[in-house]
Amino acid sequence: MLHPLLLTEADTKTSVCDPEMSLVCLSDFEMYAKEHLPKTTWDYYAAGADECCTRDDNLMAYKRIRLRPRMLRDVSVTDTRTTMQGTEISFPIGIAPTAFHCMAWHDGEMSTARAAEAMNTCYIASTYATCSVEEISAAAPNGFRWFQLYVYRNRKLSEQLIHRVEAHGYKAIVLTVDVPYTGKRRNDIRNNFKLPPHLKVKNFDGIFEQELNGAEVYGVPANSLDPSISWKDIYWLRSLTRLPIIIKGILTKEDAELAVEHGVQGIIVSNHGGRQLDGGPATIDALSEIVETVQGRIEVYMDGGIRTGSDVLKALALGAKCVFIGRPVVWGLAYKGEEGVKEILQILNDEFRLSMALSGCRNISEINRNLIQFSKL
Repeated sequence: MLHPLLLTEADTKTSVCDPEMSLVCLSDFEMYAKEHLPKTTWDYYAAGADECCTRDDNLMAYKRIRLRPRMLRDVSVTDTRTTMQGTEISFPIGIAPTAFHCMAWHDGEMSTARAAEAMNTCYIASTYATCSVEEISAAAPNGFRWFQLYVYRNRKLSEQLIHRVEAHGYKAIVLTVDVPYTGKRRNDIRNNFKLPPHLKVKNFDGIFEQELNGAEVYGVPANSLDPSISWKDIYWLRSLTRLPIIIKGILTKEDAELAVEHGVQGIIVSNHGGRQLDGGPATIDALSEIVETVQGRIEVYMDGGIRTGSDVLKALALGAKCVFIGRPVVWGLAYKGEEGVKEILQILNDEFRLSMALSGCRNISEINRNLIQFSKL
């Protein structure tokens, strides 16, 4: 293989469309997915709210953070294992809840679940999946799964979902709290985005059939979500299930304290991939104040903007127990289904292990705040 500096112009014109070309980092998968998915589908997955400032800052914020590596630490053996709510996973990178995986690959969420099971990590299945909770469970019966929940005006829908996931081996409820209303995603409006006719939100199969003749938002009738949801509903949720409750969408220390006071078992620091409020903080920037407030009383996770192993290292150094990836999973599906998702997870894990070792960390417990130096930019 030629040294990179010796490549000719002809060599550099190879497209990521070339199936013989190996994809070596997550941005390669992103390019592949953009080239191969229909434009409306790509726009849906890529969308941020309004001007996409928060979506883009989720990525840029990592570049403002520098690492302080330590040397001569004997990193001949490294260990990336950790636990989430007491369950061991092979590395601290899980799969965030994202909708409509069947738009990227025919088996959709079933392939995603199988990849997570094979890699021994956590998959949070979305309410807005194009496979049902039962199908996902059957596809990966030994997988470590959580379920992401929205609260609907018809509370019975949420209650029924909770009972279904309890019966099918899901290990936690992840309540999304940043969507009282759906953010304004301009390209979805321009494209008049609708689920392809052969797909549906499978968890509600048969439930909304009559209502879908009217206005529809992302596969369910408009105004289905309950904007009156408040902190008292955490008690309602706790009365319905004994599963751990994780709140997804917290960005401030005030809400982190309220989450602890209301008895949840975990927080996912998240801005919904920049798809809800534009102008909020990047999640990595919000992480520190939440970790400092929580003080280890519950576990803190985060998603948003993770693209490299060093991003994972930075998030853990700032106190995240685990990170979750969203859009990259869809890129992996678009590339090669289950195998593509496994490749995404393997690349991130390999990069994370290398970043750990090059920073002088042999295991997760050696990663701490001393690794971080904020740049002056």
